[in-house]
Amino acid sequence: MIEELNILRNKIDKVDKSLLKLLSKRLALVSQVGEVKSRHGLFIYAPEREKIMLDSRRRDAIKLGVSPDLIEDIIRRIIRESYSNEKKKGFKTLCPGLRPVVIVGGCGQMGRLFYRMFILSGYQVRILEKEDWIRAKTILSDAGMVLISVPIHTTVEVIKKLPPLLHDCILVDVASIKHDSLQAMLLVHNGPVLGLHPMFHPDTDSMVKQVIVCCDGRYPESYQWLLQQIKVWGAQLYHINALDHDKNMLFIQSLCHFITFVYGMCLFEENVNLNEIESLSSPIFRLKLMMVGRLFAQDPSLYADIIMSSKDSILLIKRCYSYFSKLLVLIEKGDKQEFLDFFRKIKCWFGLYSERLLLESRVLLRQINDNRK
Repeated sequence: MIEELNILRNKIDKVDKSLLKLLSKRLALVSQVGEVKSRHGLFIYAPEREKIMLDSRRRDAIKLGVSPDLIEDIIRRIIRESYSNEKKKGFKTLCPGLRPVVIVGGCGQMGRLFYRMFILSGYQVRILEKEDWIRAKTILSDAGMVLISVPIHTTVEVIKKLPPLLHDCILVDVASIKHDSLQAMLLVHNGPVLGLHPMFHPDTDSMVKQVIVCCDGRYPESYQWLLQQIKVWGAQLYHINALDHDKNMLFIQSLCHFITFVYGMCLFEENVNLNEIESLSSPIFRLKLMMVGRLFAQDPSLYADIIMSSKDSILLIKRCYSYFSKLLVLIEKGDKQEFLDFFRKIKCWFGLYSERLLLESRVLLRQINDNRK
């Protein structure tokens, strides 16, 4: 039996080596595609091409009696690796005549990410930090674009401190709260103004498929090249006005981070054995535990700023507290029927989103289970 197994395992090893050679060949071809895109300023991310390719590979898999989900998982992982490698080649400069880009807070995580992307795109980039303010007027004197990338609670203050900029200089911020910072920029600068909010952590390998929110300020025709440059980097743009953005961020950031913080606080106060609950965890709980652990692995001031960002944030958290209390009373009464009624009412409100998100979550949960140590 052992000998028979060894023969089969040797055959598998040979097939694996063949797969590795084919994978190396594919990555080399993708590298050539990346060079063509870079030369011509084409977007890294081509959603239509990706969809057509995945649909085709799934059909091919079915014909061969192979799971189409397996093939899609493999292809998507290869694509993600390809996107990570493409940024090393640099990007086409869409505004070659632009004067220097100055990143205020360029040594922070998000500032460093934008610094790297602009450098890879061939722009001259300077950094302005707190210790440089004594020379701020000189550093900013000929700036073609100024990007503010500082902590939320200091964004408006920093904007107000800016010396006069050249009229055609583009003033941009990347804060997660947009209305106040946008208004501050419009007050201090008479030229083009744009509010951006990257909806991802700056530790990302690539901007491909990442969402960046855009809030127009003034003279949008002046910064269309910048939006195109961001799309060349692979990001997806979502346009919205600043007030609607901030309203949505209450749910996406403030409330979400607060609930995650409370869950971590509960684990801490109850002195839970993390090793034990991780060993006992289902994939869905492990995903939740990842989100809690991820939050507490980062800068606490960032989350304090987001959660305490506005009175609206505090009011929403208070309303959430009242919902929690209402549900707790229901549970204490043991009223299962009322619980089921609430459940069905919320399920009906979610509608088709529930089914779609259920399918998407299955893919994530399979990956989490595969990575379990």
